[in-house]
Amino acid sequence: MENNQTVHCRLTVEGPAKAFQLLADVSGLPKERIKHAMVKGAVWLHRPGTKERRLRKAKFKLQEGDCVELCYDPKVLAMAPPHTTCIAENSDYSVWFKPPWMLSQGTRYGDHCSLLRIAEKENRDIDYKLIHRLDREASGLMLLAHNRNAAKLLSNLFQDNKIVKRYFAEVEGILEIKKGGLLLTEELDEKPSKTEILTSRSAKSRKNSLLDIRLHTGRLHQIRRHLSSLGYPVLGDPQYGNAEGKVYAQLHLCAWKISFLSPFTKKECVYQIPNDLRPSFLL
Repeated sequence: MENNQTVHCRLTVEGPAKAFQLLADVSGLPKERIKHAMVKGAVWLHRPGTKERRLRKAKFKLQEGDCVELCYDPKVLAMAPPHTTCIAENSDYSVWFKPPWMLSQGTRYGDHCSLLRIAEKENRDIDYKLIHRLDREASGLMLLAHNRNAAKLLSNLFQDNKIVKRYFAEVEGILEIKKGGLLLTEELDEKPSKTEILTSRSAKSRKNSLLDIRLHTGRLHQIRRHLSSLGYPVLGDPQYGNAEGKVYAQLHLCAWKISFLSPFTKKECVYQIPNDLRPSFLL
């Protein structure tokens, strides 16, 4: 089999078997590549009566009735994760800086380059829970809960818009914002959506504007779609921007600040990106 060939197979186990051996027989891939794929999160197990999960242990003993799935993409598995940093940590949650091009969580084809998996590998004693997401192309702060109760409490804050999420975005063109800001409320995916532009100032490039934004709802690519509809796309946006052949190393969108009243201590918590982690368009 070619080294660069994508393989996807799903089968129901008919009798006791070791996962890596069965997948190697069915897929035609060498055993070592199956083991490599398993470690990086490209194999899934669904056992009747249990929740589907990634299967990482090569010698895991499959039972009759198990369903196992291999999602093998050598290009994905060859990727190296960008460096990330934990900027604050306590017993219930931690705050991480996600660099551009890092996934918040993995895909069917692997999770070794995701923030969640990297956090899990750094501290295997913590049961990290993802409670919100950030576009792969964007950079910024993310909260990870450390247990189910913390995940529930923090998720409730997000759902009730009690976590203040602030973003910096560099947009193409000069956008003047009057005192009091500008509220964008165009529906996205037939759902209410609310993006508040607080202030605008000149970016490093005088022909562009740097916006300070508060995100009130969390629709897919919300800030990028709202600004594009307004006529001021985010610089470097490969999907909603006006690239015109230009290639940017990163999307000029950064989640720079998170603040909320802690459900654990009842104290106000404020987290900002350290200066040494700020993307180049903010320096």
